[in-house]
Amino acid sequence: MNLLTTLLLSELLGVGFCRKFPPGFKFGAATAAYQVEGAWNVSDKSASIWDTFVHTRPEIIADRSNGDVACDSYNQWMRDVEIASELGLDFYRFSLSWPRILPYGFTNKTSEDGVKFYSNFIDALLERGIEPVVTIYHWDLPQNLQDLGGWTNPLISDWFADYARVVFSLYADRVKTWITLNEPLAFCDGAYNFGVHAPGIISQGIGNYICSKNTMLAHAKAWRIYDKEFRRKYKGKVSITNQIIWFEGTDENEGEAAELALQLMGGLYSHPIYSKKGGWPEQIERLIAEKSKQEGFSKSRLPEFTKEEKKLVRGTYDFFGLNYYTSRTARRARGEVVGPWPLFGGPDIDVIISVRPEWPQGGTSWFYVYPEGFRKLISWLKKQYGNMEIFITENGFATTGEDLEDKARIDYHKEHLEQVLLAIQEDKANVVAYTAWSMLDNFEWSDGYSSKFGLYEVDFNDPARARRPRASAQFYKEIVQAK
Repeated sequence: MNLLTTLLLSELLGVGFCRKFPPGFKFGAATAAYQVEGAWNVSDKSASIWDTFVHTRPEIIADRSNGDVACDSYNQWMRDVEIASELGLDFYRFSLSWPRILPYGFTNKTSEDGVKFYSNFIDALLERGIEPVVTIYHWDLPQNLQDLGGWTNPLISDWFADYARVVFSLYADRVKTWITLNEPLAFCDGAYNFGVHAPGIISQGIGNYICSKNTMLAHAKAWRIYDKEFRRKYKGKVSITNQIIWFEGTDENEGEAAELALQLMGGLYSHPIYSKKGGWPEQIERLIAEKSKQEGFSKSRLPEFTKEEKKLVRGTYDFFGLNYYTSRTARRARGEVVGPWPLFGGPDIDVIISVRPEWPQGGTSWFYVYPEGFRKLISWLKKQYGNMEIFITENGFATTGEDLEDKARIDYHKEHLEQVLLAIQEDKANVVAYTAWSMLDNFEWSDGYSSKFGLYEVDFNDPARARRPRASAQFYKEIVQAK
């Protein structure tokens, strides 16, 4: 480490890092299959919904790019293992590509090449002393399952459970931490309310809620398969990961609006699993039912759970997987038209969301920096669901352009890690791990390659996809080493 870097790190580490994280606390970094692997049509891999989406709707992607090659991690996976080792990571979170393992989406055919690819990757991580943390689904649904309705087909929960059983059978002997689904908020609400994510179908207030219920059932069935068939032998942990934005009232009179927004974003995908009663958050369920009736529907647009389904879903967790990036303010609408959830507000709860002018903006349109929201959100989760184990599965900062001396990203991680420390030490929250998003620059969905989250820069104009560490990589390495 040169003198300049040493001085920079000393300045940035600051007072908040005089205290260490508790013994056993783990640090990692993350990527996702479609965002880094490339090799979209090699061997017998079939198309995912994202393959189809970017090829047929390129205008939706900010720079009209795609993930056909991405970081080329399918071919350069050993370099990725080396980078994880260079960073000194305790764990590396990555996802499996459903169509790479099951080319038809169903269990009638398993790809030998796909199975071998992930097996070799897992083994290489373990050889370096890095724990593999595996996400079973990170948005790349096999296209042929989408042709049958995808996440709006009630059979999807069984299809996903079958897929989960396959990957548990293949890798549970070596993988001890599993994420079933990453951010159903994004692939349900983000996809069906806006159409800017695959499958690109707009069905506001209907398709997103059908998807929401089916994801809860899919997660629960996969968790129960592990619990019944694999836990006794392998003693691993399984949960879901939710992205939650922290909401606070625009002023002291808007606390109720903020709570409604939190219940819709955080509660919709948490309450069925983590609450004692199960099912949807009661206030959200009631409001959507009332709205639906006013609109002339015979039933609520939010499909209800049966008693058996509530019982199936409730308690299917071993920790709370939390992705946090940003915050918003909330207020009740005053006769205005409320835009689609979750970017502009909540028509079903009559809440309008915004940001405070003093919050800095990151390198993408939705990103505003409010570190204190992280601690407040952790505290809210503890109050809602008890002092469960919280695994921070993503937290990171978006920039644009080339900047290897990325002070803004360092500041972001420093300030957010400080809030995690305060949550642990002052609020007694049971936070056990922190994951930086992302280890590499990658294909950032509708942003393409225009926004960059990586600790390592990737040159996407270079056929070799050269990777170079940013200053934030050295900063994070120091944190991991010093705890």
